[in-house]
Formats: sequence, structure tokens, C-alpha cells
Amino acid sequence: MADRRVAITGLGVVTPAGVGIGPLWEALLAGGQSVGEISLFDASKFPCRIGGELTDFSARGYVPKDYRKAVKVMARDIEIAVAAADLAFRDSSFVTRASGALEMTVEPGRLGCNIGAGLICSDLDELGSAVNTSLTDGKFDMGAWGRSGMTNLTPLWLLKYLPNMLACHVTIIHGAEGPSNTITGGDASGHLTVGEAARLIERGGADAVIAGGAESKLNAMGLLRQSLLGRLRSDGAIRPGEACRPFDAGHAGTVIGEGGGLLILEDLRGAEARGARIYAEVVGFGGACDPGGIDVKAPTTGSLDLAVGKALDDAGIEPKDVGAIIAHGTAVAAEDNLEAAAWSKALGQTAQTAPAAAITGAMGSLFAGAGGVELAVAVMALHTQTVPPTVNFARPADGCHLNLSSRPRGAEIEYAVSAAFGIGGQSGACILRRYRK
Repeated sequence: MADRRVAITGLGVVTPAGVGIGPLWEALLAGGQSVGEISLFDASKFPCRIGGELTDFSARGYVPKDYRKAVKVMARDIEIAVAAADLAFRDSSFVTRASGALEMTVEPGRLGCNIGAGLICSDLDELGSAVNTSLTDGKFDMGAWGRSGMTNLTPLWLLKYLPNMLACHVTIIHGAEGPSNTITGGDASGHLTVGEAARLIERGGADAVIAGGAESKLNAMGLLRQSLLGRLRSDGAIRPGEACRPFDAGHAGTVIGEGGGLLILEDLRGAEARGARIYAEVVGFGGACDPGGIDVKAPTTGSLDLAVGKALDDAGIEPKDVGAIIAHGTAVAAEDNLEAAAWSKALGQTAQTAPAAAITGAMGSLFAGAGGVELAVAVMALHTQTVPPTVNFARPADGCHLNLSSRPRGAEIEYAVSAAFGIGGQSGACILRRYRK
């Protein structure tokens, strides 16, 4: 990476296992499980009826009072991002427009925003009510929909479901008028946004950027799609909290979670000058893809080994320098096997010796929200010199040779690597370094 160093000064996470980096970290170290029966909608007819839900969650407590009416036009994904942003800025001691202060920590035009997002599901009850007004002889009539049906939707209806609305609301609330971007790369989105944010700061395009991702697929359409792809655990005999088992011999599919994580990245000199707490540095980034990902039913890790290799090269380090691995670990057997092989290809023997962890067992798959949370966990591993346990890991699956544990472990970590991949064949990886003055 370039001479302009990139510091991480704030962590904002919203997950079923904990809201806020403190509660999440404590839950992970304790091996807490947060997957249970789905209550957000009627999932009784689905093969998989469990998920990682956010309970009693609303973004209203994370926005200024004069902005609370806007929560009505936020899909759940947007609410997650808005809450994570508020937590991240507060954690960094950043002063933004949301505080009502006359001056921000950074000039508005020098504050950027990169947020990863997924395919936001429309509210089926809301949409269905409008569709029912466009029936002719019991069948949907496109003409009737165009003439009057769509008028039964609120005029701002579409603005609840555009992926870029996560970044739109965050930038409006906090006064971020610098470069803004939305990346829709599935589970790899968080790593890709953080990598791009680091690049932006390095080249002087911004002094600070909020980056990460958020998503909620915990709805009927999300559950249906993942069921049709054959990725979900459908064995009702196992206790819900123990169902998602990344890299474990008992892995038999993932479960859907909802959540996200956003990080505050700053120019290191600026962060030091304002006396910020600096968690870690971003020193390497790599992205890759696998064209075979166009077949969404064929397991792929999006050439994860290439992404990790590029990130190592970018950081100017060798595999032996890596002290901790935060893996993706979907708990889909074929994907776990391919991911473990990719780590071995990228890191060689280090893939088997460096302490590793995956967080999916604690909360389910967060999809576009996964990367930001995984990177926040990697940051905490560096900051505390502790690798959290992998919830529900007992015995490694055949071929999964990562150094995982069901208990937290202290370690001397100078560099940590985190990487993820998504359906569609994209992957991203980031190298983080322990901060030293």
C-alpha cells in the first residue's frame, strides 16, 4: 500500500449475537449462540425454520430526532446500516452532523462512505395489497397495474428497496459529502468496500471513510431463495443454536442471519493528531473472481486464494507473517471444503498453524453484512491479541485443516487476514496490522 497509512478508529456492529462491538466481542469469547426459531414471519412451511434474528431492533434510537420520520421509509437492511454507522462514529469519537455540532471532526467533503448491500426484499404484504388491486378475472393485469395498481404504493416505496439507499441515509445523517459508493458483491461486499476505502484514503481522495456492509435476508423471499439453492440446514432434529457448524464434521448447511458491520477508516496522521484510539491499520487488500460463479448452484469461493495472495503482496508480507485468520465459514459442506483448500493454497503451512476462527456459528450467515462484522472481529483479535472461538466447532471436517478451536486463545499477532466470498464468484481479502506508534 502507499505511504499514506490507513488507521481503523471505530467499529459499529449490529448482529444477533450483540449490538455494539463490546457486547458482540464478549458474546463471541463466551461461545454464545443466537440462532433460534424464526419469529419475524411464518416460516412453518419452509424446510429451514431457524435463523439469527435481531430482537426488538429499530433504527429510531440511532438517528437524530429530526430524522426519525425517515425510518418509515427504511427497509430493514437500511436500518441495520444506519445503526451500525451511528455505533461506529460514536466508537471513534468522531463528531458528525448527526450530533448537531457546528463543526465536524473532518471536513464534510473529505468524509467518504462505502457500504456493501444485497438484494433488498420488498415487503410482501405491502406489495401484495397493491397487486391485488390489479387483478382481472383473477389474474394479474399489467395494464391495470400501470393505470391504477401501482398508485396504491406509497410514492416513496421504491426508495426503501434500492441497495444504494444504505449509503444515502448514512451520508445524509452524518454529513458525509465525500466520495460515496455501493458495492453489491454478496458476502465479499464488506471486504471489497473496506479495501476500496483504504485505497481512497491512500491516494488522498478522502481523509476518512465509513465502510463495511449490512443485509437482512431473513424474510420469506430470502429464505425461499437460499432453500432453492440447497444451502440451508434443514435437519429439525438438531437444536437451533447448534445447527450452523462452520468447518465442523457435522456441517450440513448454513442458516440465515441478519446484521452488518461498519468501520471508520482514517488517515493515520489525522487520527493520531486528534488523539483517536487506533485499533489497527489496513495494510493490504486483494479482490478476485471466478467466472464459474455464474452457475449459482455450483460451489465456488470466488478464487479466494488469489484474493488473499493479492492482499499479501499488497501488504508486502509473506504467509509466515500472518498471525491470525478470520475465515468466512458458511457451514455449507462443499463451500467449507473449498474455502479450506483456498486458504491452504494461499498460505501454505500457515493455514494449518495460525489460529483461525469463523463467526457464522454464533449468528448465521449475514451475507453482505458478513464482511464488515468479520473485519471488526479481526480488528479486535489484533487489538486484544486474542482469537475468539468458533462456535459449534468440535471436530474438523475431512479436508478442513484450519487451526480452529472451540475456546478463545491468546496469541502474538502482528498481522491478521480476513477474507470472504459470495455466490456469484466474487471474493475479497484484507490484511490488518497491529498498531504501533
